[in-house]
Amino acid sequence: MNWMDKLERKWGRHAVANLSRYFVLAQVIGYVVQLTAPGLMSYMNFDMGSILHGQLWRVVTWIFTPTASLDVFGILFLFCVLMWGSSLESMLGTFRMNVFLWGSVILCDIVGAIVYVVTRILLGYGFSPYLSTYYILMSMLLALAMCMPEGEVRLYFVLPIRMKWMLIFELVYLGYQVVRIFSIGIASYGTGMGILVGVLNCVQIVVPVLNMFWFFHAMKTRLSGKQKKRQKEFRAQFSQPRPGSGIARHKCAICGRTELTNPELQFRYCSKCVGNREYCQDHLFTHQHVK
Repeated sequence: MNWMDKLERKWGRHAVANLSRYFVLAQVIGYVVQLTAPGLMSYMNFDMGSILHGQLWRVVTWIFTPTASLDVFGILFLFCVLMWGSSLESMLGTFRMNVFLWGSVILCDIVGAIVYVVTRILLGYGFSPYLSTYYILMSMLLALAMCMPEGEVRLYFVLPIRMKWMLIFELVYLGYQVVRIFSIGIASYGTGMGILVGVLNCVQIVVPVLNMFWFFHAMKTRLSGKQKKRQKEFRAQFSQPRPGSGIARHKCAICGRTELTNPELQFRYCSKCVGNREYCQDHLFTHQHVK
């Protein structure tokens, strides 16, 4: 049992079922606010300076920031997110799904605060990175590929592709996006300011991916040194006889010779005999089959 299992036993009853649907609902609310009261969105974005001045709601309300335009492709993306979230939660469980999604949000907040503090110290003015849930929602698709790498999906609802190849392609594409953002920033603002612009825009890309890898690493069950030793000794008992025990693993059903009495012999099972009857190399092809 790892630490996540212990947390689930203690706090699992507080987990929110179908959490991905609420993230999609937050996107829909963000679209409505952007259309009806666009000025209100400026009070919902992540801004560490405003948070330090008392606007604590910004720690969470940035998840309402619309990730795409409200068109056919935007609606299709949200519909896909609902399917990804439902499938992933059925594999991970409700509590682990909560840890996965809220872990990304909290980690983005932490990294955003670190970026603000570092820029405040180095430049005299704190900069807050741009945060949205687009790559958090996309990380659910990557997590699905981690859970079922041999599964098959239809790219653009037409082309069949293995999940593991889609995972590799998506990671390469995200890496390309990060390099492209830094390149454009450096070309537009120079080296120093360009790197800053790259960091501010790449936090929302890199952090959800890192959270995904951390999440699957954290789910692994780790054994203590004593447990590993006991496991090794247990397997050794079945892999070979204990030295000096006089117990043979192989014995010919005809002559009774074993690998202990005749180490030079090879032993094989006969597929035509009833039962697991084993014979040495001298009797393997000359014995009468037992029916």
